[in-house]
Amino acid sequence: MTTQTLTLAKALGAGLRRAMTDDPTVMVLGEDIGRLGGVYRVTDGLQAEFGPRRVVDTPLAESGILGTAVGLAYRGYRPVVEIQFDGFVYVAFDQIVSQLAKMHARTRGAVKLPVTIRIPVAGGIGAAEHHSESPEAYFVHTAGLRVVSVSNPQDASTVLRQAIACDDPVVFFEPKRLYHVKGEVDPGLPLDDAPPMGTARVVSPGDDVTLVTFGSHVATALDAATAASDEGVSIEVIDLRSLSPIDHDTIAASVRRTGRLVVLHEGPRQAGVGAEIATSVTERCFDFLEAPPVRVTGYDIPYPPAKLEGNQVPDLDRVLVGVDRVLGRSPASSAPAGAEVGA
Repeated sequence: MTTQTLTLAKALGAGLRRAMTDDPTVMVLGEDIGRLGGVYRVTDGLQAEFGPRRVVDTPLAESGILGTAVGLAYRGYRPVVEIQFDGFVYVAFDQIVSQLAKMHARTRGAVKLPVTIRIPVAGGIGAAEHHSESPEAYFVHTAGLRVVSVSNPQDASTVLRQAIACDDPVVFFEPKRLYHVKGEVDPGLPLDDAPPMGTARVVSPGDDVTLVTFGSHVATALDAATAASDEGVSIEVIDLRSLSPIDHDTIAASVRRTGRLVVLHEGPRQAGVGAEIATSVTERCFDFLEAPPVRVTGYDIPYPPAKLEGNQVPDLDRVLVGVDRVLGRSPASSAPAGAEVGA
């Protein structure tokens, strides 16, 4: 095992490089990903190494990029598509929902469409309008897609390779605010030695509250666990890693011990991933629950301008309000919108 200290962006590049080296059918397509190396430099150097026929600079046409990827996958390639910013993916939504998600599922795997769609996602960097979105619920609701979100450099490298090797189409979310976060990475970690792509991970054990989240908010959840411990509250933090399928077994096992659930995500509250998890836990763990599940989320509004995004993104204080709610330490009426459920 040879580890390196890499940023999450560099870890993604290392994962792509390893996948392209191991499998000549892997291609990368996207806007400015070749000569420029991508706006976040994730693909920096790949075109020089693998050539312009495998690292393809495309026109500014997301629907065309996805349509090309579908055709390539149909012909035996494993295309990796980069959507330059999360707000641009909607242009390709018809190709993803009407073509990519359906062909593989409806033919029961006879037609393989191993397309990986990399999407820089969420806020926290003060980007312009249409450059900070949390669109995960659209894709989680779309049957036939796998949806994953990474929270650390090692997962960025390994889960990306797993996604590329998977015969299902995969939507791969990369939290923009984590691109410069550093961590130890083994770029050559055998995939058989890595946790399966569809599994959640307990990143901090606890006994009083289960806190489930993903992507950049894993760090916020860990901060909340540290802050709560000063008051004698033990929070178990779970990194979902996979949003579709969801590892309900890991969540349920935790809730059956703690009796309490808080779900944290940046997307709007209504019909979000948190609603699905809260419902599933209620169905599976009703007799173990000491309190109704609580969701701490973004507000049900279009994503605000950069100067206001600090009000939209759930922070440590809002998470701790949610923890207080589920512990019965604050009345429902005092919880801000986006931090309450079933009140």
